[in-house]
Amino acid sequence: MANYNTEREGQIEFYQTFLPLIDPSLSLEDILSDDNDGVLNGNLLEFKLRVSDLNAVLFQCVKYLSALRIKGKPVPANIVIIDLNGEQAYLYKSDDYLADIEKVYVGGASKSNAGFIGQPYHEKYMYGTNQLAAANLIKCLKEKDFTRIHIDENCIVGWATAFYKAMPTARKEDFIGDDTGKHKTIGEIRKPSIFAKYIYPYTGVSNVKFQYLMDKLNDTLQKKNLGAFYTPEAYAQKSHELLRMAIERVPAGNDYVIIDRCAGTGNLEKGLTDEELSHCILSTVEYYEYKVMQEVLGSKVRHIIPPVEAADTFQAGLVKGADALSKEYIENPIIKQYLDNPKCTIILFENPPYAETTSIEWHKKQQSKKSTLWKQTYIVQEMKKQVKGAASNELGNAFIWSGFKYYLRQPTDSFVVYSPVKYWKAQHLVDRKFICGFAFNRKWFHTTIDACIMVALWSNEYGDEDSFALEGFDISKETGELISVGMLPVKQVFTLYSKEYYDNRSATAETDDGILVSLNGLEAPDNVKKRIIPRYANDLLGYMVADGTGFDNPDTHSSLLVAGRYNGNGFYLHKDNYLSKLPMFCASRYITYNREWTERARIMKSGDGADRFNADVASGKLDQWLLKCLLFTCVEMQNHMRTFTGSDGRFYRNELCMDTTNGETVASNDLKRLIHGDAEQRIIDQWETLLTAAKQTKEYNPALTYGVYQIFAEIDTSYKDEDGNTVWNNLEVHSALQTLKTLVKDYYNTAIVPTLFEYEFLK
Repeated sequence: MANYNTEREGQIEFYQTFLPLIDPSLSLEDILSDDNDGVLNGNLLEFKLRVSDLNAVLFQCVKYLSALRIKGKPVPANIVIIDLNGEQAYLYKSDDYLADIEKVYVGGASKSNAGFIGQPYHEKYMYGTNQLAAANLIKCLKEKDFTRIHIDENCIVGWATAFYKAMPTARKEDFIGDDTGKHKTIGEIRKPSIFAKYIYPYTGVSNVKFQYLMDKLNDTLQKKNLGAFYTPEAYAQKSHELLRMAIERVPAGNDYVIIDRCAGTGNLEKGLTDEELSHCILSTVEYYEYKVMQEVLGSKVRHIIPPVEAADTFQAGLVKGADALSKEYIENPIIKQYLDNPKCTIILFENPPYAETTSIEWHKKQQSKKSTLWKQTYIVQEMKKQVKGAASNELGNAFIWSGFKYYLRQPTDSFVVYSPVKYWKAQHLVDRKFICGFAFNRKWFHTTIDACIMVALWSNEYGDEDSFALEGFDISKETGELISVGMLPVKQVFTLYSKEYYDNRSATAETDDGILVSLNGLEAPDNVKKRIIPRYANDLLGYMVADGTGFDNPDTHSSLLVAGRYNGNGFYLHKDNYLSKLPMFCASRYITYNREWTERARIMKSGDGADRFNADVASGKLDQWLLKCLLFTCVEMQNHMRTFTGSDGRFYRNELCMDTTNGETVASNDLKRLIHGDAEQRIIDQWETLLTAAKQTKEYNPALTYGVYQIFAEIDTSYKDEDGNTVWNNLEVHSALQTLKTLVKDYYNTAIVPTLFEYEFLK
C-alpha cells in the first residue's frame, strides 16, 4: 500500500510511472485541463487519496464529462477512478451515464454528490500488487474511444467553436446547414464528419431550437463582420415599454409599422402581442437567422424582407436583398410604400449590430479587407459625407444615422434603439428629442464585458437637451428577472482633453536626440513604428497620454512615461505646470477603480470644465487638491515612469515618485506642501514600508530611483511551483504592494474623484 500525504503528490507519481508506458511524448500539461484530474486518450481520470464512496466520485466524474460536452470537447469512453493509497483503479463506461452527462450542473463538481446511484464498475485494477492488473490498466489508458453525445442548445456553441477551430475556412452552413430551404447544404451537426466519433447526428428538421444562439453560431469571420444581434429576453420585454410609448404617439387615424432591419431571429420581438406583431416589418442579413425567423414569426408579422425565399436568396451565408446598409434595401418597394404614405407612422425598433473590424482574427486569416466590407456600403459612404471622425467607423452608428436619414419623416415617428450612449453623449450623432430610456448591462448580450447599453426612445423632433437620466437594470443570474439599480444621469461631452489641456509648447533648449519608450516604461525597440519625434530638455518631466473620451482599453489610452511614447497621442510634461495636468491622468484611471457596469461606457472624459478649472488653479483654490493628485500619481500603478540609462547615454530619472534615496525628486519636493490627513499619512507610511522591503531584495539597485511600477515590474517577481501555485520571490514586497493598492483605490475614490466630476474631467 502507498502512503501519500496529498492527492497531488500521488497524482504526479502515478503519471510519472504510467505516462512513459502509454505515450512518452505526453506531459502533465497535455493531460491536465478543464479543472479535472486529467484526460488521457479516451480516459477521464479522477484521483483520491482514499475512495470512500465510489458512487459519489463517479457522479463527480459525470459532472466533469458534462462540462467537456458543453465546451465542445470529446467525452472519453472510460472513467477511471484511482484510489492512490489503495493502489487500485475502477473502470466505468461513460456511455452508461449519457443521460446524466447531458444534463447541466451548477456549482463545484466535487460538491453535493452523495446519493448518486451508479452501475457496478466494469473492471477493478489492483495495479500496486498485481502485474497483470497493472498491464491491463496500461492497456485501458491507451484506449482512444469516445462516447457520442447529442447536440442541444446547451452544448452547440461549444461544438461550433471547436468546429471552426478545426475547419478555419468553414462557414455557418457547413456547421448547421439543413435541407428545409432553397439552399440545401447539410451541415456537420446533421451529418457528422469531423466529429463523427464524438456526436450523434442532430435530428431537428430546422434550427429553431437554437434561435437565441444563432449569433454565436456564426463562423469566426462572420461574427466580426455582422456583429451581435442578440437581445436578452428580460431586456427585450422592458424595451417593449418604450415601443408602446411610441405606439401611443401614433396620430388618430394613422396606420403604423414597426421596422426592425436587424432582427436576427426576432428575439427582440418576442412577447409582443399579436396586434403589435401584425405591424412589424422584419429583416436580417444572415441566412440561417432568416430561415428561423420565417418559421417562428413569418405568419404573425406584416412582412419579412424578403417575403419568400428564392433560388438566389442564399448568397455566401447572407440573404439577398436584406442588407439594411444597401441602397437596394432603402428602395425596397415593400418598405417604401409605407414611407411614402403620410397616413402611416414609422417606428424603428432595433438593436443594431456591433462589430470590431480591425481585430486580430481577421489579420491572422489574411482577410482584413473582408472585415471592412460594410464600410463600403451605400449607407456608410453617404454617412461619411455628413458625419466626420470616428463616429462613421462604427457599424451600429450606420443603422442609427440611416434610421433618422431615410425612415423617419414626421414629428410623431419614433426610434427605439439599443446602443452605447457615446453616439449621443460624445459623437453627437443624434440631435432629436429624447423621450425616455433605460440602461442595461452589456454582459447579458452574449458578450463578456460589463458595460452600459442604452435603449432610448427618440422622437423625430429636434431636441436641445444636453443631459437626461436612465433607469438602470441588471439581470439576476439566479432568476433571470430585472434588478433596478436606480437612475443614472447621462451628460453630453463637447471637448477633448487634447483641445483644452494638452501642453504643446516647445521646451527650453529642446533637442530631438532623445529616446522613445513603450507602454512598459522601457525604451522602445527599434522595430516598432515611431510616430513622434523624441524630445529632450532639462525642463521636460515626462510624457502623458490621456486621449479619447471613453474607457475602452483604459491602460492603452492612459500612460505616464519618463520620455515620449513611441506611438504618440499625448504631450510632453513641463516642470513649470505639470501639477495642473495631473487631473487628466487621474481621471483616466476612473474605470480601473470603478468597474461596475453602470460606469463603463456611460462615464466619459471631457474638457468641458476647463475655464472654471483654469481659473481656480490660477487663484490657488485647488493647490491642495492638485497635491493630492500628485500623491495619487506617485503611487498609481499605471504611472510607468522608470529610472534607467537610455541608448542616448542619458540617465532618465523618475521624478514623479517619492523615493528620495538619491536625493529629492520633483514630486517629493512639491509634496512637502501637502497637508497630511490620516488618509495621506497611511499611503506615505505604506510606501515607506514597500520601499524598505524592496531595498532588502537582491534585485534592488541602489543607483536607481524607484516608483511603484518599477518595484512591481523588477522586484515583485514570482514563479510557479510544481503544483502550479504562484510563489513570490519577495513576499514582503508583494504583501506591501497589495496593501498599498487597496489604500490607493480608497484614496482615489474619496479624495480625487469628487473633484474630477466637479470640474467635468469626468462626466
